Amino acid sequence: MTSKRPRLFYGWLIVFVSAVGLFLGAPLMVFSFSVFFKSLVLDFHASRAAVSFAFSLFNFVGAFWLPGTGVLIDRFGAKRVILVSTLLFGLILCSAWWVGSGLWQLYLLFAVLGIAMSSGPAPVPYGVVVSHWFDRHRGLALGLSMMGIGIGSIVVPMLAQRLITMFGWRMTFVIFGAAVLLLPLPVIAALLQNDPRQRGLRPDGDDSSPASQLPQQDKQGMTWHEIWHSSTFWIMICVFTLAGAGVHGAILHLSAIFTDRGVTAERAALATSLVGAGALFGRLCSGYLLDRLFAPRVAILFYAATTLGMAILSAGSIGNLALVASFLVGCGMGAEVETMGYMISRYFGLRAFGTAYGHAFASYMLAGSAGVLLMGAGYDRFHSYAVPLAGFCGAMLLTLLLLTRLGPYRYGVEAESTPPIKPLEVPSGV
Repeated sequence: MTSKRPRLFYGWLIVFVSAVGLFLGAPLMVFSFSVFFKSLVLDFHASRAAVSFAFSLFNFVGAFWLPGTGVLIDRFGAKRVILVSTLLFGLILCSAWWVGSGLWQLYLLFAVLGIAMSSGPAPVPYGVVVSHWFDRHRGLALGLSMMGIGIGSIVVPMLAQRLITMFGWRMTFVIFGAAVLLLPLPVIAALLQNDPRQRGLRPDGDDSSPASQLPQQDKQGMTWHEIWHSSTFWIMICVFTLAGAGVHGAILHLSAIFTDRGVTAERAALATSLVGAGALFGRLCSGYLLDRLFAPRVAILFYAATTLGMAILSAGSIGNLALVASFLVGCGMGAEVETMGYMISRYFGLRAFGTAYGHAFASYMLAGSAGVLLMGAGYDRFHSYAVPLAGFCGAMLLTLLLLTRLGPYRYGVEAESTPPIKPLEVPSGV
């Protein structure tokens, strides 16, 4: 007897589409910013703090836009939001060709890029889609979908360095903008689906009962009002804020950290690519572990690696040990995005997942803005990155402590098997 069940669950194709969509998002605007950094300083005749503010503005504007993005996703579905925003992102990148020599023009470019990227080639909308398609394998699916960021973080900085040398930073942005319009956009339009029900399927491809007999996933979970008043949510916000500031501050100044110590631009670009390699490793390993271990403990493991990497960089190492430190910092950044989405879905469910994830990721981005700005200001004040790096090490240690205060899951197949660390406080009326 021939089974009608397809050999490959369509959800894994959704994971692939998500990875393609994320390839030229964060790898270009986050991981490659340190490669663009000195070119921008020279071109605009500005201080490092002034150029750092461009990225801080990018994160700041994008972060304020994210909560609204989450609401739109919960109301209209992620696919519409992703398509429109990705189109705008590609067009705005191409507009860099007309950016003049005024610093305000650079700020305007990065501000509008922050709005477009936060709703398109970003983890929140794709994380919402993947979380609806998977339950038992949600951690692995989130990790694999974020591989687009990991692979891009290895390839894009080195490619950007070559293109900047050949054509300058403006033309490099134009080339990447054209790539966004020609590669991920048609794939998203043709293949992305918001929910397995749209294809008559169940999450994870489980066919034990018809999809029509299942309760809708987006109706299971806490309301946004209940989430907002949960102490667990605010512990998570503190964790994402502290980690976001430290990781962004270190990574976005990484190329400058190396070149200031006499390292060649090519080796500095290699260090940036190793951050991407670490992020790829962190995403794969954390995604695998999230389906098997308690999520806060997985986060502690990878955040501890980031803390060690920052400590090595703060000590002034410039040899192979500094390259190892770059990899370790990337490990923590790789684990951050999927652990964030995974924990929110397990503690609060999918009913208001887009809104909650949007707010949480907004706090992460705002902290990243502050971290990059503080790192630049710290260099201008102390003429060294050692002091701000040491400060961010302390912030990461506090993050590790806060993670131990999270209680057991409320939603998901692992809820019965996860050992409690601290009872979850839930607002009255839940």
